[in-house]
Amino acid sequence: MFGLPLLQHFVTVTTSEASSPGTPVGTPVILFLLILVVLGSLRFLVEVFRSPAQRGRRPKRRPRGQRPPVAGRPASDGRQTVLIDGSKVIYWLDNTPQLAPLLQVVHDLSRRGLKPGVVFDANVGYKLMGKFMGERDLSRLLSLPRDQILVVPKGQQADPFLLETARDLKARIVTNDRFRDWADRYPDVARSEMLVTGEMRDGRVSLRGLEMKAGEKVGTL
Repeated sequence: MFGLPLLQHFVTVTTSEASSPGTPVGTPVILFLLILVVLGSLRFLVEVFRSPAQRGRRPKRRPRGQRPPVAGRPASDGRQTVLIDGSKVIYWLDNTPQLAPLLQVVHDLSRRGLKPGVVFDANVGYKLMGKFMGERDLSRLLSLPRDQILVVPKGQQADPFLLETARDLKARIVTNDRFRDWADRYPDVARSEMLVTGEMRDGRVSLRGLEMKAGEKVGTL
């Protein structure tokens, strides 16, 4: 607000002084330089006073850790999910809890182009390693993404979680359990194509009932 009037006053005064008799020849040059200095100072002040408004117009920064949306990013990789009854499959070798049979089942399903998902009882870590293990720990052991592993809450059975998830995903289940206690609530567990049984034979896992005819639907639980 005060920059332009001040400049006009300064120019008027210096011009009148320059035009008066007896002014040295070098005075106009000096005055011209002074005007340049004043103009530079005024420009600096204008930029200083304008900077807060400019900062207010800057786009807000994205919160740390928040990734920008990816256009066209698929919600799923398109593979058919097959669930594994993890707390029972670990007993397939010598009827003692071991990770080896489960690792082989995960590898077998992945090799077939299927998407393995594993459901565990809350105490699976104590059976395998003598300590509690959550999804993060088990994902490292199985080399699976964390979202493909479920450890049910303490004090609850894994069976209803397993059957509910299988129904929602229209997935088969790798297990030797027949789920007879849940047949009334989930009658489709009696369908032969829903359950994939298996065993360890000569140190290798053998799965039965995994192959299905092309286009055949699993059904719903």
